[in-house]
Amino acid sequence: MKRVGFFRSIQMKFVLIYVLLILFAMQIISVYFVNSLEEKFTSNFQTSLQQRMNLLEYNLSEEMQKKRDEQSKTLEQDIQRILEESTASAEDIIEVRVINEQNRIIGTSEPNNRGMVGQRMTEISVKRALSAGQTKDEMYVDEKTGKRVWVLTKPIFSNSEVKGAIYLIGDIETVFTQLDDINEILFSAAILALALTAVLGIALARTITRPITDMRRQAVALGKGNFSRKVKVYGQDEIGELAVTFNNLTKRLQEAQATTEGERRKLSSVLSYMTDGVIATDRRGRVILINEPASKMLSVSRETVISQPIISLLNLEEDYSFDDLLNEQDSVILDYSTHDRPYVLRANFSVIQKETGFVNGLITVLHDITEQEKIEMERREFVTNVSHELRTPLTTMRSYLEALADGAWQDPDIAPNFLNVTQTETERMIRLVNDLLQLSKFDSQEYNLTKKDTDFIEFFNKIIDRFEMTKSRDITFRRKLPRYPIYVTIDQDKLTQVIDNIISNALKYSPDGGLVSFKVEEHGNTIQISISDQGMGIPKKSLERIFERFYRVDRARSRKMGGTGLGLAIAKELITAHGGHIWATSVEGKGTTVFFTLPADLSEEDDWE
Repeated sequence: MKRVGFFRSIQMKFVLIYVLLILFAMQIISVYFVNSLEEKFTSNFQTSLQQRMNLLEYNLSEEMQKKRDEQSKTLEQDIQRILEESTASAEDIIEVRVINEQNRIIGTSEPNNRGMVGQRMTEISVKRALSAGQTKDEMYVDEKTGKRVWVLTKPIFSNSEVKGAIYLIGDIETVFTQLDDINEILFSAAILALALTAVLGIALARTITRPITDMRRQAVALGKGNFSRKVKVYGQDEIGELAVTFNNLTKRLQEAQATTEGERRKLSSVLSYMTDGVIATDRRGRVILINEPASKMLSVSRETVISQPIISLLNLEEDYSFDDLLNEQDSVILDYSTHDRPYVLRANFSVIQKETGFVNGLITVLHDITEQEKIEMERREFVTNVSHELRTPLTTMRSYLEALADGAWQDPDIAPNFLNVTQTETERMIRLVNDLLQLSKFDSQEYNLTKKDTDFIEFFNKIIDRFEMTKSRDITFRRKLPRYPIYVTIDQDKLTQVIDNIISNALKYSPDGGLVSFKVEEHGNTIQISISDQGMGIPKKSLERIFERFYRVDRARSRKMGGTGLGLAIAKELITAHGGHIWATSVEGKGTTVFFTLPADLSEEDDWE
């Protein structure tokens, strides 16, 4: 897990919040304190000046009421003297002007502005003081100096009459200068307080974040499967209780993990040794587990199908949705058969549900029923073929017997023919039943071969001689056999039945004037026997099926010739029982060759000679 940087850690957030809270509190205190201080300083400044102006007003009022002779000083001179005395030691007064009733300046405390004496004042506050006796004060910034000044305009009363006005300009900037000094002190104190707060906040935060960091390390260790590590308990507070609870949780997780691992191994072992395929999905129908048999059945790899939808994996998109599979009660047949290879699976579905009834997934169990389906199909085909093969002669016999019963037995020309057909069909059914009984013995392994050492060349020649002597058609036999004996261990009766069946088929399907060839070749420790004819041949698509039970290339012609469709099937069973192999090749219109092999100990031929 990536380590959390200091500036992204909870410790930094805790310190930052703590500092911001202190800063916010100090800011509120500073604003309140500075505003109060500013108000107090301004009020004191204004009160001080107003008190001086009251005294100045009194002196000026007395001076204006005096009667003057020619020898006494003028009013302007007396007023100028009073102003100089009043403002001599007043550093916070910039200028004091005295205005008479005619709105003219008759005195000023500023030597540089004495040229203004005798000029008219245009300020509105002066006009209001002279006309209405109003006292007016205001504060503004002097455009020339850029400093704040306080202006007080006060009327001069004498016997309740306005005799003039006082226009005072006070230097209130000194008040704000003092406030700026106080702000600097407050700012420095705030910086120092914040620095100390940050240090104390880090120390305090570490007492909280240290156990949290320890628990984080423990959580990382738990994620890696390490349950041996314990969280250190630093105290008995809430964090200490959390650490104790975390340690208890670790212990329980260790026990639960051990139980889960044991169950997982059991489940893995069960799934691995199951012959059936098992697929598990999540609640959205995506594959989360598939065992090896299921992978082999579907010819997929476990890595590629994880997270793949189950309906896509089973090729059911066209017929089913995942919700349909959740509600499916019956088995679903999955037919993956091709032209060359049958392959059928049966899928059973089971829903995984929680105790609340919420669907948590789906379990699919796959069974390979290819052989079952093949056996069932062969069984149905076998029953159909047997029924058909028995029904045909029985129908013929019933027809002829009904004719005989109706009086045909009295006709000397018809009766023998009818009886002959009935006898032929009866013998055909007997052969069919005998062949079926023989095949039944092969299926149940209830037959025994009576084997003995035999010179196969002599044995084969005798069978060929018998057919050559009894043939009723113009068919030539050609033999390509060794002139020395080849000994094999065979059941002569059973092998005679095989060769008789193959030669009979060759004679049946050979045209008049045709050729039947017989050949024996040595191949290692086996001999290969072949019997060829020049008949109609067998289509390529039917060549591999001629050894199946009841299979006929041309059913009508085979039945007409009296065949049961079981001869080559019996031949295959007998050759296989002898440890050999049988097959056929054919070209349509040119003929067919049937091959079979038999094991032989060719190294001992000299001893038999």
